[in-house]
Amino acid sequence: MTHPTHIRGEHLPTALSLAPRGVPVLPLRAGKVPFGNCPACVGNACGGRPNMKTPGACVCPAPCHGWAAATTDPDILTSPAWARAWREAAAVAYHPGGAGLTIVDLDNEQAITWAHANLPVTRTVATTRGEHWLYQGAMTSANRVRPGVDIKSTMAYARWLGPGTGPLTALPDAVRDLVLKKSAAVRTAPVTVPGPPRGGTCPHRTPTYLARGIAMAEQRITEAAGAVHNTVFATFLAVLSTHGRCGCLTEAHTARLFAAAQAKGESARHCADAWANAVHRLGM
Repeated sequence: MTHPTHIRGEHLPTALSLAPRGVPVLPLRAGKVPFGNCPACVGNACGGRPNMKTPGACVCPAPCHGWAAATTDPDILTSPAWARAWREAAAVAYHPGGAGLTIVDLDNEQAITWAHANLPVTRTVATTRGEHWLYQGAMTSANRVRPGVDIKSTMAYARWLGPGTGPLTALPDAVRDLVLKKSAAVRTAPVTVPGPPRGGTCPHRTPTYLARGIAMAEQRITEAAGAVHNTVFATFLAVLSTHGRCGCLTEAHTARLFAAAQAKGESARHCADAWANAVHRLGM
């Protein structure tokens, strides 16, 4: 089938060249971020994509749900629902885990030096500030596993910057251990949040406000019908943004949230990663 790439933007031909090689792709807008969900999919009201961690019911033809929109289907990539995204796209991204790959994202020279000393040589791709080291095999993604180092594989996306140089090496235990060690540290370390400004007062006014917020968060997780992983992360993010900077949030509160998430099938490691990623997103 011939696909009308000439009217769909300069990045579509790249996407169509990757898809037959088993690399799931999606368009990125300016700022290296996916296109936002359409109105029907805002807040995962649709249940999420079927290829997300928790199978959903979304049949939306648009490139919604970030990394979960990545596809190898040329008919989807060239569909009218994706046409506007390709016309406005600033880059092509791909889902490493969906391609059976793990990326060690090295963000600076210090991280690259560390990788040369601690990780097996593998295929490398130059980035704006550092390098991507690609390994054969998929694993859990995690940010900031050490200074200047992120792991991108399942449930993540990376900008396509070319095929890279060098042969692929099998995913080593040294990379898996980076995520395991970070998760263990998050689980065992006390959960601390910044206290209120010196001389200030707690904005919650009464303990009831916090108690109600935690109860509502538990309920939101418990009632999630799909896309549980995304719901857990969004809930953690909401709790931290509202209650995480005044010093009122305690380990007992976070334990309740973790318990609710684990009752829905989330592992302790996923809970710890989601909490750590929410803390990082808020700059706390």
